Amino acid sequence: MNLSKLRALAKRLKTQQELACRLWETDDTAARLLAILICRPKAFERDALDVMLRQARSPKVHNWLVNYVVKKSPYCEELRLAWSADQDPVVASAGWALTTERVAKKPEGLDLQGLLDVIEAQMKDAPDRLQWAMNHCLAQIGIERAEHRARALDIGERLEVLKDYPTSPGCTSPFAPTWITEMVRRRHDRATA
Repeated sequence: MNLSKLRALAKRLKTQQELACRLWETDDTAARLLAILICRPKAFERDALDVMLRQARSPKVHNWLVNYVVKKSPYCEELRLAWSADQDPVVASAGWALTTERVAKKPEGLDLQGLLDVIEAQMKDAPDRLQWAMNHCLAQIGIERAEHRARALDIGERLEVLKDYPTSPGCTSPFAPTWITEMVRRRHDRATA
């Protein structure tokens, strides 16, 4: 599927909530991605978003739904809390993605120490998508919060999650200690330039 063409089509269609809902119901990945691009995020009720997330089994649909719709919803924080505790690891990964967003943009009120405790205890044996989301949160805590950086680096080093993940030249490894160190270095370099 050509995402550039899909985005161009969405731009021509503009926002069409009713069409977006009909496209979602097709259960087709391309149709659901288009639905996400033309919907009105704030038009969905909390329960509808929960059902949609559970239906979104394609990783791309799942990610776009969280990033383009749920993050703009008035139910975002409520869903973050509910999903983070969900028994379904794919649903829980959405809660962790929303938590990572909070760490980066609005950490007030988050128990970062508690998040690190959960990551330390559960990330190593978590299913792939949940592990990836928890790892991203670990890295974000280390990047954004200097007071927690040493612990985030230590957890990453000890757990070795994604340590051997193949990384293209010029890209930053998702291995949390490498990721944290590189992003902190880049910020330092920009600040001193």
